[in-house]
Amino acid sequence: MSRTYDCVIVGGGIAGLQAGIQLGRYQHQTVVIDSNNGRSTLCRNYHNILGWPNGVSGETLRNLGEMQASSYGVQIIKDKVVDIAIENTGILQITCHSGDKYFAKKVLLATGVMDRLPEINHLIPCLGLSVYVCPDCDGYEVRNKKTIVLGAGKTGANLAKTIKQWTNSIVYVNHDGDDVDDETKKVLKDQGIEYIKEPIDSILTGTNETAIEGIKLTSGKVIEGEKGFIAFGGNEVRTDLVKSLGIERMENKHITVDPRTKKTSHPNVWAAGDIAVHSEQVTIAMGDGMQAAIWIHKSLMEDQQKP
Repeated sequence: MSRTYDCVIVGGGIAGLQAGIQLGRYQHQTVVIDSNNGRSTLCRNYHNILGWPNGVSGETLRNLGEMQASSYGVQIIKDKVVDIAIENTGILQITCHSGDKYFAKKVLLATGVMDRLPEINHLIPCLGLSVYVCPDCDGYEVRNKKTIVLGAGKTGANLAKTIKQWTNSIVYVNHDGDDVDDETKKVLKDQGIEYIKEPIDSILTGTNETAIEGIKLTSGKVIEGEKGFIAFGGNEVRTDLVKSLGIERMENKHITVDPRTKKTSHPNVWAAGDIAVHSEQVTIAMGDGMQAAIWIHKSLMEDQQKP
């Protein structure tokens, strides 16, 4: 068998890299396998992180995190994990899309959640800069601004009501969801939220392609706006890898973990970040990754002491 790592981390986003940094500082042989396809690859600016008063992009955090982890001897592999299996020896075998295989005493899953993003022209460049995903993170950014909620069904309606705390100028455009019921329409109207049921063709920007100035519907109608939020629902919870391991998941596919250790129902597998607690917060993902790394270290030390 090829080299066996102390820990293989599946997912090189915020939780995975934070765990990698800590495990590297413990001097454990660690590899992070990252598909480079997650929320932190898309968000251009996180605004609510201590020490970054002007915000920081996911790209910056990831690049700095990879450099920091590498400085402690952690390997960063760009590949996609397609299978995790248990060898007869109890060692975990991780198979990648490239065909490469890695072996580990412990595995940390940090594969994250990916938002459903319909094909709307010019949406991606605006994410995190003028079009936002999480009201807890970025509701403050739309204060007193004319804001367009690009969404689907009740998911979009609920978000429109949520951001009413920051702005009284809201238009909710139901892009591809079922029409909301009459009661919901009445609530929206009573709160001064305009409701439109029509597909969106594109985000309109000026010379700055990251700054929304409105949207164009497929009918050609233009709706002006200064900020945007997306709420399409149907997000992908990336936990299918654990099926073959029999790891306990909730009905919504999030992995059940011990709240203190972040260990799953498998004795050698941990989970951190959005797949575990669905926190959707960078700072909590960091904490999850750190907490998981501490307990992975403890488990590795206990294994060394066994006869």
